[in-house]
Amino acid sequence: MYILKTEQSFDSAHFLSGYEGKCANIHGHRWRVIIEVKTEQLAKDQQLRGMYVDFSTLKADLLKETEKLDHALIVEEGSLKEKTIEALKEENFKMIMVDFRPTAENFSKYFYDKMKLYGYHVKCATVYETPKNSAGYYEE
Repeated sequence: MYILKTEQSFDSAHFLSGYEGKCANIHGHRWRVIIEVKTEQLAKDQQLRGMYVDFSTLKADLLKETEKLDHALIVEEGSLKEKTIEALKEENFKMIMVDFRPTAENFSKYFYDKMKLYGYHVKCATVYETPKNSAGYYEE
């Protein structure tokens, strides 16, 4: 089995609705996303001979997904009052609404699923919320 890894990062803010503690407040992170893809067979055609995928393609695909979240406030749907959302929109804040609580655990599955949509055989997606704390997702 061959394993390829790439990573990207993005900066965003979030909060954990219903959480009792500091993370209930809006705060930011430099999120680091590592994707591992796997294959048993390498390409045989001339351009990609000896490769699973060109690293530049893998990197670019992950970058497309992380760029969507960069410098945004990530909000779980239903966690803010409509008046608050309207006020933030009026101020032209970039908000990304997600249907999950924006935790490192949920983001690891989010990126796993996103990269699968590109056709990759994803082994694992790991998301670092801080330099020392990460969560990973993989399917058996």
